[in-house]
Amino acid sequence: MNVGDRVRLMSGREEGIITRLLDNNIVEVAIDNDFTIPVAKREVVVIAAEEKKYMQQDDDVIQPSKRKEPVAPVLAAQGIYLALVHQSDELLAVTVVNNSDYDVLFTSGEEREKNYRGLQNDKLAPKATRVITHYHLKEFEKWPNLLIQFIQHRNGSPTMFEPVVKRVQFKASSFYKSKRTAPVLNKEAYLFQLDQKPVSVDPNKIKEQLSEAVEKSENYKLTAPEHEVDLHIEKLVEDHSGMSNNAILKLQLERFQDALDRAMATNMHEIVFIHGAGNGVLRKELQKILSRIQGIKFFEDARKEKFGFGATLVRLK
Repeated sequence: MNVGDRVRLMSGREEGIITRLLDNNIVEVAIDNDFTIPVAKREVVVIAAEEKKYMQQDDDVIQPSKRKEPVAPVLAAQGIYLALVHQSDELLAVTVVNNSDYDVLFTSGEEREKNYRGLQNDKLAPKATRVITHYHLKEFEKWPNLLIQFIQHRNGSPTMFEPVVKRVQFKASSFYKSKRTAPVLNKEAYLFQLDQKPVSVDPNKIKEQLSEAVEKSENYKLTAPEHEVDLHIEKLVEDHSGMSNNAILKLQLERFQDALDRAMATNMHEIVFIHGAGNGVLRKELQKILSRIQGIKFFEDARKEKFGFGATLVRLK
């Protein structure tokens, strides 16, 4: 058994991915890539690719009513990415991806116990890629931190970009959740965006903006949101039959942002956003926004016994 192997628990029907080898007899398994548990090796069995393919074909023949429609991949936004793409079951190509309209000058290197070793440097044209190294999944625990330095440029551009230094630390708890379709490459990869900057949120600024709203409306009163905010579309509008998926998501994110702003402005300690399990698009969008806000102490899946994986708890500073 190796890190990255997909396994089935022999005591039940749960499946997961091995994230760590704890000792000779124990492995750590991420169940559905969400929560990890230690399991004895004798209690799990590796799922072969051939078995998965065969079982899928068998299910399509015997139970066509349960056949699922293919889900369109979530497209990555424009930006600079680090993509780890499978070359084989174990070998990953670590690739810098320029999914922008600018040229990118970059250098890359590894950091092991504060010792730096340079890897590659290059100039990437828009929509270009460059492989900088390769890693083996079975050596996941020994992977170094990756340091990427880059600057964007375009002749005639009215904007001058500041140089960016990004340190990528690989942790099993987040690594196996990062699998998406890599832009430009159009392949499934473990994907990390390098050009996202933290969003600084000033509660006093929020209060100022809300105070301006008070002046415009005598009936307006700043109130704290409910402790649990349900973002299911049927809870937000009476009739959503004519709304597109993009319109629904936009409204859900607006309600989320409004509730979060009011929670911070009224000094709430925590708030729960109920987004449902579904295909995970709304959950990912919420957590992407939360990860960039400095006023957030931490966020995590809310009580699983109550919400399953359909809600996110946000603890505020």
